[in-house]
Amino acid sequence: MALIVTPTGLWRPQAAFPLAVVAVTASVIFSIGALAEVSQNDAPLRHLLGNWEPPLGIEYVVDYVSGFVAVVITSVALLVIMATRGTVTETGRERTGIYYGLVLLLLAGLTGIVVTGDLFNLFVFLEIASLAAYTLVFIGDQRAMVAGFRYLILGTIGGALYLLGVGFLYFATGTLNMADMAARMPEVAELRSVQAGAVLIFVGLGLKMALFPMHLWLPDAYTYSSSSVNSLIAPIMTKVAAYAMLRMFLSVFSPTYLQDEVPIADALIVLGLIGVIAGSVAAISQRDLRRMLAYSSVSQISLIAVAIGLASPLAFVAALLHVMNHAVMKATLFLAAASVRQSTGSSEIERMTGLGKRMPITMMAFSFGAISLVGIPPTAGFFSKWYLVQAGIDAGQWPVAVVVLVSSLLTAVYLFRILERVYLRSYPPEPDPAMGGRGGVTTQTVTAVREAPVSMLVPMLVLGLATVALGLMNSAIVTRVLERGV
Repeated sequence: MALIVTPTGLWRPQAAFPLAVVAVTASVIFSIGALAEVSQNDAPLRHLLGNWEPPLGIEYVVDYVSGFVAVVITSVALLVIMATRGTVTETGRERTGIYYGLVLLLLAGLTGIVVTGDLFNLFVFLEIASLAAYTLVFIGDQRAMVAGFRYLILGTIGGALYLLGVGFLYFATGTLNMADMAARMPEVAELRSVQAGAVLIFVGLGLKMALFPMHLWLPDAYTYSSSSVNSLIAPIMTKVAAYAMLRMFLSVFSPTYLQDEVPIADALIVLGLIGVIAGSVAAISQRDLRRMLAYSSVSQISLIAVAIGLASPLAFVAALLHVMNHAVMKATLFLAAASVRQSTGSSEIERMTGLGKRMPITMMAFSFGAISLVGIPPTAGFFSKWYLVQAGIDAGQWPVAVVVLVSSLLTAVYLFRILERVYLRSYPPEPDPAMGGRGGVTTQTVTAVREAPVSMLVPMLVLGLATVALGLMNSAIVTRVLERGV
């Protein structure tokens, strides 16, 4: 569909958006249908590309886990695409077709990563998604070009490391099919090439996932890309890389191998715990809302890494649940940031003073996302953190419980200061002495501030309310889908 949307958009720019919405809506329907069929038959769906049997042919597999993640990324992407229609024109009307073509190419790559059962095919889809993401980040000002170039360099290194690791595993096992490789792995597990391959794969995916300290590309990419771009890639891009890492535990290596033979699980826990604190502390010091949310993503991604590193069924459930919750929460927050930027002309936190009265619906959605990110019950963010704490205690990893609690407190510090400014201070803001007298706004800016368009408000509010609804539904999601999958 990306090949159709791009030329059509160049010919008739107004046709690109509806075509993209139709394509992504169809993806959502098919993803839900596939997950429902897997649940009904309690067996995965399999498709052989070109009718070639594995391990020679490429196999696509939809099970509980892949079906769940596919529903998450397509649903969130659909709402973001609908919400950011008005901001896409910031990049130029003539680029509309190119933009939506790249978006569909990105989603094709991400869904391909989720459903493929072949390690090399996963690399192909990973690079398709990455190339689309690099180009989308480039759509912006000069700072976005620099951020995109850094993302390109580090992302390419990550892809190369992953491919090199897959090569080592292929030379040792003679197969690229995940299930076939898992069956052959016990025979070659002690080979140095297999151990090196495992390390290379996880380092490569760590770069794609922006795992601390390999996150250097993420803050600038999220801050300087256009509002329509960061609202899309922030919720789903790194989560799919995290899914790929989790899939290695589920379908290629045994958790005991990654805990005993190669201490990758321990490395994920250590780096994750450090990243949770480092990302939260960095977020507290930010004055730009988008940059604050970017460092917040580093912290939340680290929580997923810790859950994967614990390598227990309950921890995997926590990881997958947080993949969903963080995608919804971060989409809500970045859309709210886009709305604020569109109305005030700035994403500085000081400019948000008193917006609770000027932009009540936007700020209500932002509040839902913020409360869930902190982890206050009954929002979705609370339950994934709760399962992670339980998994840490069951594994005897008490630092996990402590760090999750501390991270929630730090998250409350940088988000509640915004809510205090939004609801408890009057608009317009006075100049902030800490900013050297900057931070105030003119009378002209005050009169121009108004609520976001309905086309943005509705998807944003749906995502905000979903943070509560998914929290209330967490038991059903866990028992009917995630526990069966892991």
